[in-house]
Amino acid sequence: MPSARLNGEIITDWDSFHTECAEVFGFPEFYGRNMSAWIDCLSYLRDEDGMSKFRLQENEVLNIEILHSEKLRQRAPEIVEELEFCIAAINERYEDYGEKPALKLTLR
Repeated sequence: MPSARLNGEIITDWDSFHTECAEVFGFPEFYGRNMSAWIDCLSYLRDEDGMSKFRLQENEVLNIEILHSEKLRQRAPEIVEELEFCIAAINERYEDYGEKPALKLTLR
């Protein structure tokens, strides 16, 4: 299972979250640095659109690991909550298209 590891120690606010995500996921230069753009980039992991460096096979799942998640939750609980919500929304979008969920969140 492919994995994207976000470092919760260096994420202190929304700006640092989007900087970390842009690097870890390989988002394009025009990435909008907001959660709508984040959802858009990760909604096409099984397509060849270049919105992320990850390209999933039909039933493959991308594991998003948040390292030092407890520190992140203490500093910015709204980021963890929004991330959980958005991953669920993306997986629901995949299911709406008759595909299996593509994302799994692991807090470490």
